[in-house]
Parts: sequence; structure tokens; C-alpha cells
Amino acid sequence: MLKIIIAVLMVALVASLGSGFYFLMTDQGDKNKRRTFHSLGTRLTLAIALICVIVYGVASGQLGHRNPWDAGPQAGQTK
Repeated sequence: MLKIIIAVLMVALVASLGSGFYFLMTDQGDKNKRRTFHSLGTRLTLAIALICVIVYGVASGQLGHRNPWDAGPQAGQTK
């Protein structure tokens, strides 16, 4: 479930980036239109939400590394 939320937030970030680029090209510096600025705020909010979800996932143990070359401490192994 957590990985799905992360994927949705990543897609939303890319969509916000695309809309910001579109607004930047169509408004062409019009002082009355602040759509690019609002797109930046949306992107910043999505990025903060993504970081919070990742930190929560790592802290709760739902996210982590499962590399085959890093099996972690072995049972019965002492130093």
C-alpha cells in the first residue's frame, strides 16, 4: 500500500512539473497570472508529502533494503 502511495505521489510530481512548464510557456511573464507560482507551491507540497511518506515507511519498517548481497547479521555469527 505504501509503495502505491509513493508511486502516485511521484506521478503527481511529474504532472505538476509538466503543468508548471506549460504555464511558464503560455503566460510568458504576464504579471497578473500566477499559475506558475501556484504550480511550484503544489510541487513543493507534493515533495514534502513524498518525503514524509518515505520517512514513515522506513521508520515503521515497511520500506527498507532487501539486497541479496547484504543479508544482514547472520544467526550464530559473533564478533
